Amino acid sequence: MNSPKVVVEGLCKVFGTSPKQAIDMLAGGATKEEVFARTGQIVGVHNVSFDVQEGEIFVLMGLSGSGKSTLIRLINRLVEPTAGKILIDGRDVAGVPRKELIALRRKDMSMVFQSFALMPQRSVLSNAAFGLEVAGVGRKERERQAMAVLEQVGLAPFAQKLPAQLSGGMQQRVGLARALAVNPSLMIMDEAFSALDPLKRKEMQNVLLDLQREQQRTILFVSHDLEEAMRIGTRIAIMEGGRVVQIGTPQEIIKNPADDYVRAFFDGIDTSRYLTAGDLMQTDAVPLMNHSPQIDASSVAATLNGSAEYAFVMDSERRIRGVVGRDAMGSASPHITPVEAIRYSTPLDDVVTRVTESRAPLAVVDADGAYCGSINKAHVLKVLTRHRGSHV
Repeated sequence: MNSPKVVVEGLCKVFGTSPKQAIDMLAGGATKEEVFARTGQIVGVHNVSFDVQEGEIFVLMGLSGSGKSTLIRLINRLVEPTAGKILIDGRDVAGVPRKELIALRRKDMSMVFQSFALMPQRSVLSNAAFGLEVAGVGRKERERQAMAVLEQVGLAPFAQKLPAQLSGGMQQRVGLARALAVNPSLMIMDEAFSALDPLKRKEMQNVLLDLQREQQRTILFVSHDLEEAMRIGTRIAIMEGGRVVQIGTPQEIIKNPADDYVRAFFDGIDTSRYLTAGDLMQTDAVPLMNHSPQIDASSVAATLNGSAEYAFVMDSERRIRGVVGRDAMGSASPHITPVEAIRYSTPLDDVVTRVTESRAPLAVVDADGAYCGSINKAHVLKVLTRHRGSHV
């Protein structure tokens, strides 16, 4: 596996005149509220560690004041850390000289804010090219690069307009284009879409996901909205009181919320929408038979000796060759019906469509095509009922 793009180790930030006293209290188990009450020091981030892999969208989530915005400002060193390490491509950002840090921000890191922060007197093209201008790229080349990115975000026809002539969603696209134009290896997005109305917000999430499919950038995305985090995040880190309380994929966090604070984010959200075939399958509901020329009625009968209606037939590499039903027990050479397998990562909507169209259970396979489990209508209904609970 590749080494991580970003590594954060034991990162702390205390705002105040005697941070050491605060860190000692935190190490002794004090909360940030107790530290403030006794010392007046404000704990922004305490003992945070995580890795971000190349090409993933890593979402930092939490309520206001949880420390998520401070954390990303530590990562690009807009805020100086009190303790800990931040490695980007193996380089400790906390220790690099100012000049190197500025070069790193210009070339390798781009930031997209909630406020679009566009320059009102400049055209869309000029705004998109601004990072390249700061980096010293000549006018013709920077406008060529910026135009290519405006094409990607659907704004090429508006290149000569001023920001005030665009809607909020389009202005945020300009902000995104400006960040992309410098071709950064790491993008930091701080509540980038939260000023937009729900429809525009979803539209921007789609733009980001489409770009991500093509470009596979590493993105640190700050959000306070769980639905947004679940929709775009490869993994999510949930923060409370300056600490990270849970890190996992959307599915892992839905299945095993670390505590009541994490659970509270799901109130009123239909989490079943984020389920995949892997969450809905059973591993032992359908008997398995090895594929061989000797499959006959008696071997089918022996396999289906309980209440099972079907058995999957597998080859030596655990690949599904087909399915045999109870009706095959009366035949001298049972017919193996081809069966369409479904990938482990298939989203809920596709699973429901396929399972309702299929008489037999569906076989679930991993990325290599090896058998993992099965899905049937009754079990899907059971899981959905459990997940939806009061959200239906």
